Amino acid sequence: MGGFKKFLLRGNIVELAVAVIVGATFSGLVQALVTDLITPLIGAVTAGRKPDFADYSFTVNGSEFKYGDFLNHLLTFLIIVAVVYWLIVLPMTRLVSLFERKQADTTKECPECLSEIPIEARRCAHCTAELVPGSERPAT
Repeated sequence: MGGFKKFLLRGNIVELAVAVIVGATFSGLVQALVTDLITPLIGAVTAGRKPDFADYSFTVNGSEFKYGDFLNHLLTFLIIVAVVYWLIVLPMTRLVSLFERKQADTTKECPECLSEIPIEARRCAHCTAELVPGSERPAT
């Protein structure tokens, strides 16, 4: 029981719970945006007969296919994915590339064993090859 208590009180589980709550709220907000603003706008542009996609359907052999509701959910999904990409994925990718660029400035590759070593190293810690300072070639 102590392990379970320790698991619940870790910071990661609390952060995950907050993320799920915020995500669900954000999803509801985007759903309202699609249903109340975007769908009527598209309906107004496309002849204005039915401003709500949820009413769009067709019938085949007595079975009703509600493709309009699917379109509402598809628009919601695309908006959420776009927001996640532009506000989370893109900034994180830039941050990681900036970090990797700074790391690349402090290390070089050993020409003998191809391991990463500090730029100022005179000898490789992995293969013990002697290196010429300021060069990437081994000393002869």
